[in-house]
Order: sequence, then structure tokens, then C-alpha cells
Amino acid sequence: MLFQGSKRYNDYTSFIKKHFSQRVQKISLNTGFTCPNRDGTKGLGGCTYCNNSTFSPDYCKPAKTVSQQLEEGILFFSKKYQAQKYFAYFQSYTNTYASIDLLKEMYLEAVNYPNVIGLIIGTRPDCINSDIVEMLSEISKIYFVSLEFGVESTLNRTLKLINRCHTFEETKAAYGMAQNKGFHLGAHMILNLPGESIEEMLNHAKELSKLPISTLKLHQLQIVKHTVMAFQYKENPEMFNLLNADQYIDLAAEFVTLLRPDIIIERFISESPKHLLIAPQWGGMKNFEIVNKIDNKLVEKDYWQGKFYSETN
Repeated sequence: MLFQGSKRYNDYTSFIKKHFSQRVQKISLNTGFTCPNRDGTKGLGGCTYCNNSTFSPDYCKPAKTVSQQLEEGILFFSKKYQAQKYFAYFQSYTNTYASIDLLKEMYLEAVNYPNVIGLIIGTRPDCINSDIVEMLSEISKIYFVSLEFGVESTLNRTLKLINRCHTFEETKAAYGMAQNKGFHLGAHMILNLPGESIEEMLNHAKELSKLPISTLKLHQLQIVKHTVMAFQYKENPEMFNLLNADQYIDLAAEFVTLLRPDIIIERFISESPKHLLIAPQWGGMKNFEIVNKIDNKLVEKDYWQGKFYSETN
């Protein structure tokens, strides 16, 4: 059991310290791009759980240029921390869903901003092509680049239910296209989506481990206001079997044991603003408190990342 930090899994903070020898802060950016399941290309209404207000900072407005958003974001974080570098985090909606010329212009504007040392780009697996991959490969020769796909589930029935408008087969194809191109690949996964059993959620770890990912972001399903899922929860609460905090902590600990040992776990949970969160309500526990409990659970059960992982899974 050898990991980069003191935890029983590969944590993102230790990864950053090892590779950059200093603090690196993400600055969220909003390009104003939409998604193919919002604009009618593949569907309408977006993912049933999605409300971008749950994670977009106040400075993060598409009316502002990339440089303006970086300036305001860096000003905000520089008051909290002294010497540090920054990643430009293209976060909201689908950040490869535009012409190659516009994407290249925005990405280069970001990496040319003072003290920005890399890009993190969040997108959908059905919104990538070989031209974008090659462009990012060129940028990655000079800067750190991470391309993160919203996987969300490995079950096609779930992807259909939440209106993702793509399949898990498309997800695997996207990773195949982007692997071994000189940049990092990441995955986002939502645990406790409607209709998924504990066994099926644990199986996500096995399926994710087969993908060429470097980083993984996990979080619990959160039902927030102004979403299709909020309406579904009100009208058909039997659709949902939301875990309480202790149940989620147990699930996360089990999940870690099935995960490929080299994958860097960037997060375990997400915390929506109180005024938007409908459920689950976990008594106001903060992110770090849940993570501490997961760490303690791993020690209590003598678990570690990959303990039950097998390449034959």
C-alpha cells in the first residue's frame, strides 16, 4: 500500500504537490457554450439534475472574456493564498462544443495569462473529435492539460433516464480517441442516480478502472432547485432512494477498494449552495468532514484503493 500522500488512496492534493512543488488553484471559467442535449441537436432540457448555478462562482459570467474572468478569479484567491499558480478551469456546460478556431483562441488566451500553467476542460464524451484532440495535444507539449468527460454512469438505462443523450459505448470511444496524446484524462461520476443498486454503483468502479483515466471526481446525487429532477422528486419521490451520509461514506469506502490503484481521486462529494439544495440533507456537514469520515472508514475496515481490484474484473 504505497500512495503519494498519507491517505489510503491517491489524493489530488498530493499529486499536485509532487508535480508542481507548490499550490495550484483552479479558476473556473464560463464560456457561454451550451450542450447538444439543450440546443436541440440531440435533445432539449439538458441533464435532469443540472443547474450550473450550483458550482459557478460570481465572477464566472460568459459576458466577460476569459482574461477578465481569470483576472477576477485570481484576485479573489490571491487574497487567501500568497504564492501560487493557476489552472484555467473551463467548467460550465460543454467546453468543447464550439468551432475549433474559437476553442483554440479561448484556450490559448487562458494559458497565456500570467501565472496560468495549464488547462482543465470539462466536456461530454460525444463532443470531442480528432481535431480537438490534436490541438490539445499540441498545447500539452508546453502546458498541463486535463480533459475531463462527464461519464456520470456506466449504465445506458440510467444515461437515458437522466437525459444525457449519449451511451456508455460513446464514452469508451471518446477515451479511446483521446488516450496517449500527452494530456491527462479525467472522469466525473455521480453515485446514487435513480434506479441504481449498491451493487451496480460499485460496478462503476470496475468499469471506470478499464478506462485510460488519470483522475476521478465522484460525488453524491444532489437534487437542486430549478431542475427537471426537482420536479420528478416532488411528483414521484419513489424514483429515488437517496443515501444518508453514513450510507454514502460506506459506499465510497467500498468503491475505493475496487478502483484501479493508480487513479487519482480528486473528490468524493460535492456541496451545492444551501438555498438551492433540496435533498439529501446531511445535517450541514461540510465536504472536509465527509472526506475525513471516509478516511477514517478506510482505516477502520483496513481498506485501501485497489485492495479488491483485479484486471480481470
